[in-house]
Amino acid sequence: MVPLVRREEGVWATPIEELFDPLALGAFVMDGLLARELTLRGTKTMELVGRGDLLRPADYAGDAAPVPVGIEWTVLEPTTLAVLDREVTEAVCRWQPVVTAMVATAVQRSFALAHLLALSHLRRVDSRLLVLFWYLADRWGKVQPDGVVVPVRLTHEMLGRLVGAQRPSVTTALNLLEDAGRISRRPEGGWILHGDPPDDVSG
Repeated sequence: MVPLVRREEGVWATPIEELFDPLALGAFVMDGLLARELTLRGTKTMELVGRGDLLRPADYAGDAAPVPVGIEWTVLEPTTLAVLDREVTEAVCRWQPVVTAMVATAVQRSFALAHLLALSHLRRVDSRLLVLFWYLADRWGKVQPDGVVVPVRLTHEMLGRLVGAQRPSVTTALNLLEDAGRISRRPEGGWILHGDPPDDVSG
C-alpha cells in the first residue's frame, strides 16, 4: 500500500515532500496527463508526462543548475500519482521484476525525450507536428473507423513548445495538415489522424 496524490487541472506548484528523501524512488503516474515546462533564457520547451512515467526531483534545478532554468508543472488532465517512498524502495529491492520495470519506465522516458529532440530538428513545422501526433497516437491514441483518435488536448502554444516552433507557425502548419487530409480536429478537443504514419519526413 502506498500513499496516493491527486491533482486537478491547473498549475501544480506544491512539491511532494516525501520525494526529496534520497532513498525514495519517486512518484509513479497512475493516470492523467501533466506538462513539464522548462524556461531557459526566455526560450520554453515542454515535455508530456503520463501514465507509467516515474518522476523524481532533479539533483539540481532552478538557480542551482549550471545555467539557471525555470521549471513549471501543469496538470492537463486530473492526475493520480503513487508516492514511492523509502519504505517502497526497501520492499521492491527484494523483487527483481519490479526493479527492472521501474528502470524501464525511466529509460522509456529518456527515449521519448530523445524522440522530441530529433523531431524538433526537422526543417518543416508540419513534418514536426505530424511526427509528434503519431508519437502521441502510439502512446495515447485509439483506433476508430475514421482514423486514430489522439484525445490529448493541447493549445497551439503548447504544441509549439513540444516541437520547437512559434505559435503562428504551428497554426499555419496545422491548417496545411488539415487541408492535406492528414489530420482533423475533434470538437471536444484533440485530433484524428488519417492514413498511415509518415515514412518520409525529410521534406
